[in-house]
Amino acid sequence: MAMHVPLAPGFAQMMKEGAKHYSGLEEAVYRNIDACKELAKTTRSAFGPHGQNKMVINHLEKLFVTNDAATILKELEVQHPAAKMIVMALQQQEQEVGDGTNFILVFAGALLEHAEMLLRMGLSVTEVIDGYEVACKKALEILPDLVCDRLKDLRNSAEVQRAIRASVMSKQYGNEDFIAKLITDACLSILPDKLNFNVDNIRVCKILGSGILQSQMMQGMVFKRQVEGEITKAEKCKVVVYSCPLDIMQTETKGTVLIKSAEELMNFSHGEENLIEEQIKSIASTGCSVIVTGGKVGELNLHFCNKYKILVVRLMSKWDLRRLCKSINATPLPRITPPTADEAGYCDKVYVDEIGDTPVIVFKQDKEDSAIATIIIRGSTENIMDDVERAVDDGVNNFKALTKDDRLVPGAGATEIELAKQITTFGEATPGLEQYAIKKFAESLEIIPRTLAENAGAKPTETLSMLYAAHQEGKKNTGVDVEAPGGGVVDAVEKNILDLYIAKYWALKFATSSACTVLKVDQIIMAKQAGGPKAKENKDWDED
Repeated sequence: MAMHVPLAPGFAQMMKEGAKHYSGLEEAVYRNIDACKELAKTTRSAFGPHGQNKMVINHLEKLFVTNDAATILKELEVQHPAAKMIVMALQQQEQEVGDGTNFILVFAGALLEHAEMLLRMGLSVTEVIDGYEVACKKALEILPDLVCDRLKDLRNSAEVQRAIRASVMSKQYGNEDFIAKLITDACLSILPDKLNFNVDNIRVCKILGSGILQSQMMQGMVFKRQVEGEITKAEKCKVVVYSCPLDIMQTETKGTVLIKSAEELMNFSHGEENLIEEQIKSIASTGCSVIVTGGKVGELNLHFCNKYKILVVRLMSKWDLRRLCKSINATPLPRITPPTADEAGYCDKVYVDEIGDTPVIVFKQDKEDSAIATIIIRGSTENIMDDVERAVDDGVNNFKALTKDDRLVPGAGATEIELAKQITTFGEATPGLEQYAIKKFAESLEIIPRTLAENAGAKPTETLSMLYAAHQEGKKNTGVDVEAPGGGVVDAVEKNILDLYIAKYWALKFATSSACTVLKVDQIIMAKQAGGPKAKENKDWDED
C-alpha cells in the first residue's frame, strides 16, 4: 500500500492532523499581546482605593465579589498560555510579598501595549526587550533613592500601623485605620524574639452579623462549634489533644465473643464500662480538665467525661488541631493514653461563648507571648467578610515583608512618576534604538497614577501634568489625591500613604520579566487535543 503523503505545507505536515501552528508577528506576538492587554483591562478598574468590585462566579458556582486581582484570576482559571505567564508572575508576587498583584497586571499590560506600538513602528522584538531590561535595571537602581522612611522599631504599634495602612486601604477604603490596628495588634502579640514571623499564626474566624467595626482580636483560638458534653467552662487548665477518636478503637481483626448467660453479658458490658472509666479517670488524675479530639466521641466516654468534670471539644480539621497544639503548646497523641507533663498543653481559659447567635468555643491565653492570635471578623454578608479577610491577609503578609525589609517608599503613584521622570531623562541620553523602548517603559509607569485618578473620577491627563510639575520642582513625594473633589495632588508621606520598598522592587522585576517573556514568543504550536468527540450536552438518555 502506498504511504500517505500529507498535503499541508511547512511545519504543519510534521504534526498530527488537528494540530495548530501560528508564527510571526501578526499570528503569534500580536495575538499574545492582545490577550494580556484584555486581561490587564479587566482588573485595571479594580485598582486603588476607589477600585470597582468584580463579581466572579467560579466553576463550582461560588460567588466572589472583590477587587483583589489575585483572587479574581485564581477563580477565573485563565487558559490562554501567554496570559498565564502574567498570572504566574502575580502568584510569585503573592508568595513573595502578598500585595501588589494588581500593580503587576496593570503595569505588564501597559508595557505590552507600548511594545506593540514600537513593533508596528519597525523596531525588532530584541531591541524592545533589551530596552525594557535596561530600563528595569535603571529603575531598580533609582528605587533606593526614593525611600522616604523606614521602621525604627518593628514592635512599635503606631509605626507598623502606618506602614501597612495603605495595603489595607486598597481593599477596605474607609475602614483602613480600624482594620490596620486589628492586624497590628494581632501581629505584635505573637511576634517572636528572632522576628521569624509566620503568617499562618494569625487565624481568621468569620461570624455573620453586626458590622465590620465590631470585629476584634483575641489571643489564642476561636472555633465555630459547640462542646460535646455538659461542661462548658475551664480556667487555668491542662489540655490533652488526641488525633484519634475518643471512643473504643476497632480492632484490625474480627473477633467473636460467645456469651451463654445473662450474667456473662452483664460482666462483659461491665468490663467495657470499667475499662473506659479507668481510661478517663487516669486522664483526669493527671490534672487535665479539657480533652480535644480529632474524631467522634463515644457516648460512654462522654458520660464519664461529664462525671469527672472534663470539657470535651471535637475538631474535625487536622489543620485546626495542629494550630491549636501550637497555641497551647501540646503534643497530639495518636491513642487514648494519659498524657505526660510534657505532652499536655496549658490554656488560661476555655469556654463556650455566643457571638451574635453563633456558638463558639474560645481557647484564650492571657499571657502576651501566645503563639497564635485570632481576628474575629463580623459583617452583614459572607461576601463582605470574605473581602475583609483578604484585606487582613494582605496586611499580615505586609507585616511579614517588613520583617525582611523595613524600608518604605511614597505611595499614591508618587514613586512611579518619579521613576518615569528619571528614566525618560536616562532614555534620552542612551544611544541606539533601545532608547525608544526605555522611554516607553517610563511612559508605562504613568499607568499607575493615571488609573488611580481615573478610578477616583478625576481627569487623568490634568492630574498627570500636575504631578510632573510638582516633581520637576523637586517634590518627590507628591502623589494622586483620591479624596479631593475633581482630583488633585497631595504629599503622600504627610497623608501616611506609604508602600513597601520590597513590594515595589519585586513588582517591577516580575512585571518586566513576564512582559519580556511574552514578547520572546514568536511561534505557538498546539498539539491535537487528546480524547474523542465531546459528549452532547443536555442529552435525553431515554431516547437511547
